[in-house]
Amino acid sequence: MGGVSGAVHAADRAERVPKQDRSRATRQRLLEAAVACLAEHGWAGSTVAVVAERAGVSRGAAQHHFPTREDLFTAAVEYVAEERSVALRALFPERAGADDRHAVVAALVDLYTGPLFRAALHLWVAASDEEQLRGRVTELEARVGRETHRIAVDLLGADESRPGARETVQGLLDMARGLGLANLLTDDAARRERVVEQWARLLDGVLDGTPGRHHG
Repeated sequence: MGGVSGAVHAADRAERVPKQDRSRATRQRLLEAAVACLAEHGWAGSTVAVVAERAGVSRGAAQHHFPTREDLFTAAVEYVAEERSVALRALFPERAGADDRHAVVAALVDLYTGPLFRAALHLWVAASDEEQLRGRVTELEARVGRETHRIAVDLLGADESRPGARETVQGLLDMARGLGLANLLTDDAARRERVVEQWARLLDGVLDGTPGRHHG
């Protein structure tokens, strides 16, 4: 009898695993769709129904995972924050090229002009009006900001005990954020490249205490 019972339990477990996998996959699709909708349509155009349709699931299935719009987009905030952290950590996984400051500056600027930053920006705007989102967005942005600064310092080889080093790295990140904002309206890649070149020179001067090298 115990053998039969064990077989039944094993079958139950086998059935549950695919079901759990399907549930995780559905949740992942909903989060990706929520981020994409925010990037394309902003907060006003990103309803649960729109997100569910984009994810290819029913509204009922969406509400099973995220009962309210705030639940969905609070989870999207966390997802975007984690994806941005993953993208940051993956910039130079083996530190290959991390000694080339021009490459590091360009990679950081690319992060701020990509779809994850665009989605994050829409979340900021939404959080300014939505009390339910504000605390979570503020908390996660602070975390991502600290991590971004730490990774930038590491990749740039910045000694923050040098006068002006910390402020220069922070200025680089503020500049990259500004380029990301400008990119919402128009893609100005040529101008952006000239700004990246100049910042790489400035960083050489401040972080090494030497005149900036030319990066070809």
